[in-house]
Amino acid sequence: MKTKAAVLRTIGGDWEIEEIDLGDPVAGEVQVRLAASGMCHSDHHLRTGASPVASWPVLGGHEGAGVVTKVGPGVTGFQEGDHVVLAFIPACGTCRPCSKGLQNLCDEGARLLTGLAIADDTHRASLNGDPLMPMCLLGTFAPYVTVNQASVIKIEKDIPLDKAALLGCGVATGWGSATAIGGTKVGDTVVVVGIGGVGINAVQGAAAAGARHVVAVDPVEFKRTKALELGATHAFASIEEALEPVRELTWGLMADVTVITVGDIQGEIIQPALSLTGKGGQVVVTAMGDFSKMETTLNLFELTLLQKRVQGAIFGGVGPRTQIPQLLNHYRSGALKLDELVTRTYRLEEINQGYDDMLAGRNLRGVIKYTDADY
Repeated sequence: MKTKAAVLRTIGGDWEIEEIDLGDPVAGEVQVRLAASGMCHSDHHLRTGASPVASWPVLGGHEGAGVVTKVGPGVTGFQEGDHVVLAFIPACGTCRPCSKGLQNLCDEGARLLTGLAIADDTHRASLNGDPLMPMCLLGTFAPYVTVNQASVIKIEKDIPLDKAALLGCGVATGWGSATAIGGTKVGDTVVVVGIGGVGINAVQGAAAAGARHVVAVDPVEFKRTKALELGATHAFASIEEALEPVRELTWGLMADVTVITVGDIQGEIIQPALSLTGKGGQVVVTAMGDFSKMETTLNLFELTLLQKRVQGAIFGGVGPRTQIPQLLNHYRSGALKLDELVTRTYRLEEINQGYDDMLAGRNLRGVIKYTDADY
Protein backbone atom coordinates (compact mmCIF):
# COMPACT_ATOMS: atom_id res chain seq x y z
CA MET A 1 0.00 0.00 0.00
CA LYS A 2 0.99 3.64 -0.30
CA THR A 3 0.91 5.98 2.68
CA LYS A 4 2.43 9.28 3.65
CA ALA A 5 5.27 9.57 6.13
CA ALA A 6 7.77 11.96 7.68
CA VAL A 7 11.18 11.14 6.27
CA LEU A 8 14.64 12.42 7.14
CA ARG A 9 17.07 12.33 4.21
CA THR A 10 20.28 13.47 5.86
CA ILE A 11 21.82 14.79 9.06
CA GLY A 12 20.74 18.36 9.65
CA GLY A 13 17.78 18.22 7.30
CA ASP A 14 14.13 18.88 8.02
CA TRP A 15 11.50 16.18 8.22
CA GLU A 16 9.91 15.88 4.78
CA ILE A 17 6.41 14.56 4.10
CA GLU A 18 6.62 11.92 1.37
CA GLU A 19 4.45 9.21 -0.14
CA ILE A 20 6.04 5.87 0.66
CA ASP A 21 5.36 2.23 -0.16
CA LEU A 22 4.57 -0.06 2.76
CA GLY A 23 4.70 -3.82 2.37
CA ASP A 24 2.14 -6.27 3.71
CA PRO A 25 3.06 -8.29 6.80
CA VAL A 26 5.11 -11.44 6.26
CA ALA A 27 5.42 -14.30 8.73
CA GLY A 28 5.37 -13.02 12.30
CA GLU A 29 4.28 -9.48 11.41
CA VAL A 30 1.17 -7.33 11.69
CA GLN A 31 0.06 -4.12 10.04
CA VAL A 32 -1.31 -1.38 12.29
CA ARG A 33 -3.37 1.70 11.55
CA LEU A 34 -2.02 4.22 14.03
CA ALA A 35 -4.11 6.69 15.99
CA ALA A 36 -1.16 8.75 17.16
CA SER A 37 2.59 8.99 17.51
CA GLY A 38 4.56 10.71 20.21
CA MET A 39 7.44 12.98 19.22
CA CYS A 40 10.41 11.89 21.29
CA HIS A 41 13.77 13.63 21.57
CA SER A 42 15.45 10.41 20.40
CA ASP A 43 14.14 10.99 16.88
CA HIS A 44 15.73 14.43 16.95
CA HIS A 45 19.04 12.70 17.71
CA LEU A 46 18.78 11.20 14.22
CA ARG A 47 18.52 14.68 12.81
CA THR A 48 21.61 15.90 14.67
CA GLY A 49 23.63 12.77 13.97
CA ALA A 50 23.94 11.95 17.68
CA SER A 51 22.37 8.54 17.00
CA PRO A 52 23.97 6.50 14.20
CA VAL A 53 21.90 4.83 11.51
CA ALA A 54 22.85 2.13 9.04
CA SER A 55 21.35 3.85 6.01
CA TRP A 56 19.45 6.88 4.75
CA PRO A 57 16.70 7.98 4.32
CA VAL A 58 15.08 7.38 7.69
CA LEU A 59 11.40 6.92 8.53
CA GLY A 60 11.08 8.45 11.99
CA GLY A 61 8.90 7.69 14.99
CA HIS A 62 9.00 5.00 17.66
CA GLU A 63 6.09 5.80 20.02
CA GLY A 64 2.65 4.82 18.73
CA ALA A 65 -0.63 2.99 19.25
CA GLY A 66 -3.40 1.91 16.94
CA VAL A 67 -5.57 -0.91 15.57
CA VAL A 68 -4.37 -4.07 13.85
CA THR A 69 -5.55 -4.15 10.23
CA LYS A 70 -3.66 -7.16 8.81
CA VAL A 71 -2.08 -10.24 10.34
CA GLY A 72 0.75 -12.18 8.73
CA PRO A 73 1.26 -15.97 8.69
CA GLY A 74 2.20 -17.59 11.97
CA VAL A 75 1.16 -14.67 14.15
CA THR A 76 -0.29 -15.75 17.47
CA GLY A 77 -2.17 -13.62 19.96
CA PHE A 78 -3.25 -10.88 17.55
CA GLN A 79 -6.16 -10.46 15.16
CA GLU A 80 -7.65 -7.69 13.07
CA GLY A 81 -9.33 -5.08 15.25
CA ASP A 82 -7.05 -5.52 18.25
CA HIS A 83 -5.88 -2.35 19.98
CA VAL A 84 -2.13 -2.31 20.43
CA VAL A 85 0.80 -0.25 21.70
CA LEU A 86 4.09 -0.41 19.83
CA ALA A 87 7.13 -0.77 22.08
CA PHE A 88 10.41 0.66 20.85
CA ILE A 89 12.20 -2.38 22.30
CA PRO A 90 11.13 -5.70 20.76
CA ALA A 91 10.68 -8.63 23.14
CA CYS A 92 11.08 -11.95 21.32
CA GLY A 93 10.60 -14.00 24.49
CA THR A 94 13.17 -16.64 23.59
CA CYS A 95 16.64 -15.04 23.59
CA ARG A 96 18.85 -15.29 26.68
CA PRO A 97 17.95 -11.86 28.13
CA CYS A 98 14.22 -12.45 27.58
CA SER A 99 14.44 -15.89 29.20
CA LYS A 100 16.11 -14.26 32.23
CA GLY A 101 13.27 -11.74 32.56
CA LEU A 102 15.20 -8.91 30.89
CA GLN A 103 12.91 -8.28 27.93
CA ASN A 104 14.09 -4.68 27.75
CA LEU A 105 17.50 -6.07 26.75
CA CYS A 106 16.13 -8.46 24.10
CA ASP A 107 18.80 -9.48 21.58
CA GLU A 108 16.57 -8.23 18.76
CA GLY A 109 17.23 -4.73 20.10
CA ALA A 110 20.56 -4.87 18.27
CA ARG A 111 18.57 -4.22 15.09
CA LEU A 112 16.98 -0.97 16.23
CA LEU A 113 19.17 1.35 14.15
CA THR A 114 19.73 -1.05 11.26
CA GLY A 115 16.15 -0.96 9.95
CA LEU A 116 16.32 -4.64 9.01
CA ALA A 117 13.08 -6.49 9.74
CA ILE A 118 13.28 -9.24 12.36
CA ALA A 119 11.45 -11.66 10.07
CA ASP A 120 13.75 -11.66 7.05
CA ASP A 121 16.47 -8.97 7.26
CA THR A 122 14.79 -6.85 4.59
CA HIS A 123 12.97 -3.51 4.65
CA ARG A 124 9.19 -3.24 4.77
CA ALA A 125 9.01 0.44 3.77
CA SER A 126 10.55 2.16 0.74
CA LEU A 127 10.68 5.59 -0.91
CA ASN A 128 10.87 5.70 -4.71
CA GLY A 129 12.17 2.17 -4.67
CA ASP A 130 14.88 2.83 -2.09
CA PRO A 131 14.62 1.13 1.33
CA LEU A 132 13.64 3.25 4.31
CA MET A 133 15.18 2.69 7.72
CA PRO A 134 12.32 2.78 10.26
CA MET A 135 13.30 4.18 13.65
CA CYS A 136 13.46 1.33 16.18
CA LEU A 137 11.93 -1.03 13.57
CA LEU A 138 8.66 0.92 13.87
CA GLY A 139 8.52 4.20 11.91
CA THR A 140 5.44 5.67 13.59
CA PHE A 141 5.70 8.98 11.70
CA ALA A 142 3.32 7.35 9.22
CA PRO A 143 -0.36 6.48 9.71
CA TYR A 144 0.31 2.82 8.84
CA VAL A 145 3.17 0.58 9.96
CA THR A 146 4.10 -3.05 9.32
CA VAL A 147 5.96 -4.42 12.33
CA ASN A 148 7.03 -7.65 13.97
CA GLN A 149 4.78 -9.10 16.66
CA ALA A 150 7.74 -8.88 19.06
CA SER A 151 7.23 -5.10 19.10
CA VAL A 152 3.46 -5.19 19.66
CA ILE A 153 1.58 -5.19 22.99
CA LYS A 154 -2.16 -5.88 22.97
CA ILE A 155 -4.20 -3.61 25.24
CA GLU A 156 -7.83 -3.35 26.29
CA LYS A 157 -10.11 -1.14 24.24
CA ASP A 158 -11.10 1.21 27.07
CA ILE A 159 -7.81 3.14 26.83
CA PRO A 160 -7.73 6.14 24.44
CA LEU A 161 -5.21 5.21 21.76
CA ASP A 162 -3.77 8.71 21.43
CA LYS A 163 -2.80 8.55 25.11
CA ALA A 164 -1.74 4.89 25.02
CA ALA A 165 0.81 5.81 22.35
CA LEU A 166 2.96 7.45 25.02
CA LEU A 167 3.44 4.13 26.81
CA GLY A 168 5.68 2.77 24.06
CA CYS A 169 8.64 4.93 25.10
CA GLY A 170 8.49 8.02 27.30
CA VAL A 171 6.09 6.91 30.03
CA ALA A 172 7.50 3.42 30.51
CA THR A 173 11.08 4.64 30.37
CA GLY A 174 10.63 7.46 32.88
CA TRP A 175 8.39 5.59 35.31
CA GLY A 176 10.65 2.54 35.40
CA SER A 177 13.81 4.62 35.75
CA ALA A 178 12.52 5.86 39.10
CA THR A 179 10.80 2.69 40.27
CA ALA A 180 12.38 -0.43 38.76
CA ILE A 181 15.95 0.70 38.09
CA GLY A 182 15.96 3.43 40.73
CA GLY A 183 14.15 1.25 43.25
CA THR A 184 12.37 4.19 44.89
CA LYS A 185 10.91 3.26 48.27
CA VAL A 186 8.45 4.93 50.62
CA GLY A 187 10.11 7.90 52.28
CA ASP A 188 12.94 8.27 49.75
CA THR A 189 14.20 11.50 48.27
CA VAL A 190 14.34 11.38 44.47
CA VAL A 191 15.80 14.04 42.18
CA VAL A 192 14.87 14.07 38.49
CA VAL A 193 17.15 16.14 36.27
CA GLY A 194 15.43 17.09 33.00
CA ILE A 195 11.64 17.34 32.83
CA GLY A 196 10.60 16.31 29.33
CA GLY A 197 8.57 13.40 28.00
CA VAL A 198 10.68 10.94 30.01
CA GLY A 199 11.56 12.98 33.09
CA ILE A 200 7.99 13.97 33.89
CA ASN A 201 7.16 10.28 34.17
CA ALA A 202 10.13 9.64 36.44
CA VAL A 203 8.51 12.30 38.63
CA GLN A 204 5.16 10.49 38.46
CA GLY A 205 6.76 7.12 39.18
CA ALA A 206 8.72 8.39 42.18
CA ALA A 207 5.62 10.02 43.64
CA ALA A 208 3.53 6.88 43.11
CA ALA A 209 6.23 4.78 44.79
CA GLY A 210 5.87 6.88 47.93
CA ALA A 211 8.90 9.15 47.80
CA ARG A 212 8.78 11.80 50.52
CA HIS A 213 10.56 14.38 48.40
CA VAL A 214 10.46 14.46 44.59
CA VAL A 215 12.74 17.22 43.34
CA ALA A 216 12.44 18.30 39.70
CA VAL A 217 15.34 20.10 38.04
CA ASP A 218 14.88 21.92 34.75
CA PRO A 219 15.82 25.38 33.45
CA VAL A 220 12.37 25.90 31.87
CA GLU A 221 9.79 27.39 34.24
CA PHE A 222 6.86 25.81 32.37
CA LYS A 223 8.34 22.34 32.92
CA ARG A 224 9.01 22.98 36.59
CA THR A 225 5.40 24.07 37.00
CA LYS A 226 4.11 20.93 35.29
CA ALA A 227 6.34 18.77 37.45
CA LEU A 228 4.84 20.30 40.58
CA GLU A 229 1.37 19.57 39.20
CA LEU A 230 2.24 15.91 38.51
CA GLY A 231 3.95 14.84 41.71
CA ALA A 232 7.07 16.88 42.40
CA THR A 233 7.33 18.46 45.84
CA HIS A 234 10.08 20.92 44.91
CA ALA A 235 11.49 22.32 41.66
CA PHE A 236 14.72 24.12 40.80
CA ALA A 237 16.30 25.53 37.66
CA SER A 238 19.67 23.76 37.99
CA ILE A 239 21.56 21.12 39.93
CA GLU A 240 23.59 23.87 41.56
CA GLU A 241 20.41 25.61 42.73
CA ALA A 242 19.00 22.34 44.07
CA LEU A 243 22.09 21.22 45.98
CA GLU A 244 21.66 23.11 49.26
CA PRO A 245 17.85 22.75 49.46
CA VAL A 246 18.20 18.98 48.99
CA ARG A 247 20.81 18.96 51.76
CA GLU A 248 18.40 20.84 54.05
CA LEU A 249 15.39 18.68 53.14
CA THR A 250 17.27 15.49 53.94
CA TRP A 251 19.24 16.73 57.00
CA GLY A 252 22.43 16.24 55.03
CA LEU A 253 21.67 12.74 53.77
CA MET A 254 21.06 13.87 50.15
CA ALA A 255 19.01 11.98 47.54
CA ASP A 256 18.48 8.24 47.53
CA VAL A 257 18.02 8.27 43.76
CA THR A 258 18.96 10.83 41.11
CA VAL A 259 17.55 10.21 37.63
CA ILE A 260 19.11 11.97 34.65
CA THR A 261 16.57 12.47 31.86
CA VAL A 262 17.88 15.54 30.04
CA GLY A 263 17.28 15.76 26.30
CA ASP A 264 20.96 15.61 25.31
CA ILE A 265 23.26 14.24 27.98
CA GLN A 266 26.84 15.47 28.36
CA GLY A 267 29.52 13.74 30.40
CA GLU A 268 29.94 16.75 32.65
CA ILE A 269 26.59 16.14 34.33
CA ILE A 270 27.48 12.86 36.02
CA GLN A 271 29.60 14.27 38.87
CA PRO A 272 27.11 17.02 39.83
CA ALA A 273 24.35 14.39 39.86
CA LEU A 274 26.55 12.17 42.03
CA SER A 275 27.02 15.10 44.43
CA LEU A 276 23.23 15.34 44.80
CA THR A 277 23.14 11.68 45.77
CA GLY A 278 23.75 10.34 49.27
CA LYS A 279 25.76 7.44 50.65
CA GLY A 280 24.78 4.15 49.05
CA GLY A 281 22.59 6.04 46.58
CA GLN A 282 22.20 5.65 42.88
CA VAL A 283 22.46 7.86 39.80
CA VAL A 284 20.26 6.47 37.02
CA VAL A 285 21.41 7.50 33.55
CA THR A 286 18.40 7.34 31.24
CA ALA A 287 19.19 10.30 28.97
CA MET A 288 20.60 9.80 25.47
CA GLY A 289 23.45 11.75 23.91
CA ASP A 290 25.98 11.61 21.10
CA PHE A 291 27.01 7.99 20.56
CA SER A 292 30.60 9.01 19.77
CA LYS A 293 31.29 10.84 23.04
CA MET A 294 33.27 8.83 25.58
CA GLU A 295 34.30 11.37 28.23
CA THR A 296 32.72 11.94 31.61
CA THR A 297 33.75 13.49 34.91
CA LEU A 298 33.59 11.27 37.97
CA ASN A 299 35.18 11.44 41.42
CA LEU A 300 36.28 7.84 41.94
CA PHE A 301 37.19 8.52 45.58
CA GLU A 302 33.59 9.55 46.26
CA LEU A 303 32.20 6.67 44.22
CA THR A 304 34.13 4.08 46.22
CA LEU A 305 34.15 5.42 49.75
CA LEU A 306 30.50 6.46 49.76
CA GLN A 307 29.42 3.33 47.87
CA LYS A 308 27.46 5.22 45.25
CA ARG A 309 26.32 3.72 41.95
CA VAL A 310 25.94 4.98 38.38
CA GLN A 311 23.45 2.81 36.51
CA GLY A 312 22.28 2.88 32.90
CA ALA A 313 18.62 2.30 32.07
CA ILE A 314 16.69 1.39 28.91
CA PHE A 315 12.90 1.17 28.80
CA GLY A 316 12.92 1.79 32.53
CA GLY A 317 14.52 -1.57 33.25
CA VAL A 318 11.26 -3.50 32.75
CA GLY A 319 10.08 -5.57 29.80
CA PRO A 320 7.33 -3.98 27.68
CA ARG A 321 4.97 -6.93 28.12
CA THR A 322 5.13 -6.44 31.87
CA GLN A 323 5.43 -2.68 32.13
CA ILE A 324 2.77 -1.49 29.69
CA PRO A 325 -0.17 -3.45 31.20
CA GLN A 326 0.90 -2.36 34.69
CA LEU A 327 1.01 1.27 33.61
CA LEU A 328 -2.46 0.98 32.10
CA ASN A 329 -3.74 -0.13 35.49
CA HIS A 330 -2.00 2.85 37.11
CA TYR A 331 -3.75 5.08 34.56
CA ARG A 332 -7.12 3.56 35.37
CA SER A 333 -6.55 4.09 39.09
CA GLY A 334 -5.47 7.69 38.59
CA ALA A 335 -1.90 7.13 39.81
CA LEU A 336 -0.54 7.76 36.30
CA LYS A 337 -1.59 10.86 34.38
CA LEU A 338 -1.49 10.46 30.60
CA ASP A 339 -3.90 13.11 29.32
CA GLU A 340 -1.98 15.83 31.16
CA LEU A 341 1.30 14.89 29.46
CA VAL A 342 0.16 16.00 26.01
CA THR A 343 0.89 19.69 25.71
CA ARG A 344 -0.14 19.99 22.08
CA THR A 345 -1.21 17.79 19.18
CA TYR A 346 -0.03 18.21 15.59
CA ARG A 347 -0.81 17.01 12.10
CA LEU A 348 1.96 15.02 10.46
CA GLU A 349 2.62 17.99 8.19
CA GLU A 350 3.38 20.07 11.30
CA ILE A 351 6.15 17.78 12.56
CA ASN A 352 8.95 20.32 12.17
CA GLN A 353 6.96 22.84 14.19
CA GLY A 354 6.44 20.16 16.83
CA TYR A 355 10.16 19.60 17.17
CA ASP A 356 10.81 23.34 17.24
CA ASP A 357 8.36 23.56 20.14
CA MET A 358 10.09 20.68 21.94
CA LEU A 359 13.51 22.26 21.59
CA ALA A 360 12.15 25.60 22.79
CA GLY A 361 10.78 23.97 25.97
CA ARG A 362 7.15 24.59 25.11
CA ASN A 363 6.03 20.93 25.31
CA LEU A 364 6.16 18.09 27.77
CA ARG A 365 5.16 15.83 24.92
CA GLY A 366 3.95 16.77 21.48
CA VAL A 367 1.79 14.17 19.77
CA ILE A 368 0.98 13.62 16.10
CA LYS A 369 -2.70 12.66 15.80
CA TYR A 370 -3.81 10.92 12.65
CA THR A 371 -7.24 11.68 11.23
CA ASP A 372 -9.41 10.17 8.50
CA ALA A 373 -7.70 12.50 6.03
CA ASP A 374 -4.37 10.79 6.69
CA TYR A 375 -5.39 7.23 5.81
